[in-house]
Amino acid sequence: MKRTFLKTVAVALATMAVGSGAFAADITGAGATFPFPMYAKWAEAYKKETGTGLNYQSIGSSGGIRQIRAKTVVFGATDAPVSGADLDKDGMVQFPAIIGGTVPVINLEGFKPGELRVTGPVLAEMFLGKISKWNDPKLTALNPGKTLPDQNITVVHRADGSGTTFNWTDYLSAVSKDWADTVGKGAAVKWPAPSSVGGKGNEGVAANVTRVKGAVGYVEYAYVKKNNMNFLQLQNADGKYVSPDDKTFAAAAAGADWFSVPGMGVSMVNAKGAESWPVSTASFILMYRDPADKAQSAEVLKFFDWAFKNGKVMAAELDYVPLPDSLTAEIRSKVWSQIKK
Repeated sequence: MKRTFLKTVAVALATMAVGSGAFAADITGAGATFPFPMYAKWAEAYKKETGTGLNYQSIGSSGGIRQIRAKTVVFGATDAPVSGADLDKDGMVQFPAIIGGTVPVINLEGFKPGELRVTGPVLAEMFLGKISKWNDPKLTALNPGKTLPDQNITVVHRADGSGTTFNWTDYLSAVSKDWADTVGKGAAVKWPAPSSVGGKGNEGVAANVTRVKGAVGYVEYAYVKKNNMNFLQLQNADGKYVSPDDKTFAAAAAGADWFSVPGMGVSMVNAKGAESWPVSTASFILMYRDPADKAQSAEVLKFFDWAFKNGKVMAAELDYVPLPDSLTAEIRSKVWSQIKK
């Protein structure tokens, strides 16, 4: 189902890119796979209303950063925020566009989605390979009354550079000193578990978790929903067990101090709040302060301005969390004002 969905989105974007007008009128962007379905839905509606199309290449966060630095697109998209120092060096600005979350998914027969629970430190031990069986005492202690099988755990991870991996390893580093000291966080890391399998993109991870019995992996929430995947409840910073959805993502984002970090690259992992999902994240947009094509840059701002004002219902329909009006107003005044027109 997911493969068909993404293929349909790709066709829709390709159609919009051609459009009825000249190619020069279309907006070009590239990067993160996480917001791809959202940008496609926004773009379809925006094309109908304005006649301006969007040509967005869903190539991953690392690819999006490379493309904007190479100036082959007007905006880049990344789930792993670029540091303030690098933004200054490149002459770019950065702002969040949409919010979602990363979810631990499993392939374990006999359990419903969200029926099993895990804490951050125990999850880190699973990804470190120190907990290698589903009936490990630490897992059974967290799930009283459940009969966990004597089955090997296979870790499924991204094989490519990924903002989803950055978000996931940022969380594991926050909740586990062992993980922070031995693996750390990044868009690509050396995965330590002896029994592990890589997959390209969120779709590859989802496919491998579905295929491998006893697997545990991590994917963006849209992939959980579209593929009806089993997931683990996570204990958050307030000690509450929560499930992933738009409400728990929004709760994590509510306390974010966006302008406390240069480039608005705030980490929302392990956010406080009884309802907060502990692996929530934003997807960011990168643009040049002094763009080579100022007309095209202005069109990008028009697109996101329209999306912030008109795209909230569409975001909710795809299980994303739109930015609050108060935040988008600050983005216009504090970030977009830096872009030369």
